[in-house]
Amino acid sequence: MMVLFIVLISVVICQRLAEVVYARHNEKRMKQEGAVEVGASHYKWIVMLHVLFFLSLLFEVLGKGASLGVGWPLFLFVFLVAQGLRVWTLMSLGKFWNTKIIVLPGAKRVTKGPYQWLPHPNYVIVALEIISLPLIFGAWITSFLFTISNALLLLLVRIPAEEKALEKLEQPEEKGISK
Repeated sequence: MMVLFIVLISVVICQRLAEVVYARHNEKRMKQEGAVEVGASHYKWIVMLHVLFFLSLLFEVLGKGASLGVGWPLFLFVFLVAQGLRVWTLMSLGKFWNTKIIVLPGAKRVTKGPYQWLPHPNYVIVALEIISLPLIFGAWITSFLFTISNALLLLLVRIPAEEKALEKLEQPEEKGISK
């Protein structure tokens, strides 16, 4: 089980690092088109939460010895579904996908893909991952603590900041965003 854990966690960490590279590429391109970053002050907390999540997961699983948790097939299924949804979300947003809140004045809000049903599908996907990945290996403490922490950060800080920025998309000059 140790090999499975190390392989899975390595793949997920590499995926996250690739997403950061993709996000930086999109950020640079968008800013060249006149986009601005909004809510930068809380971004460090998002990064810290994710780094601490992976560290907690490593310590909890390695500390007790890697083994599959109760109900692991269900949690693995949820995690794999979340990966498919993540790809769909990234493809739907295209150049607009980012780990930061980057707003291009005058752009229309994306309403295709999962965005036709949910305003913030990526946050649902991240929540599913934070719940399911630890539970595959019986890391209940990490799953519980970071599910609560992530929910609080998203609901109290990130989503309100993103919604405020998205409200300004339609009439950027009237709403205080300019190129």
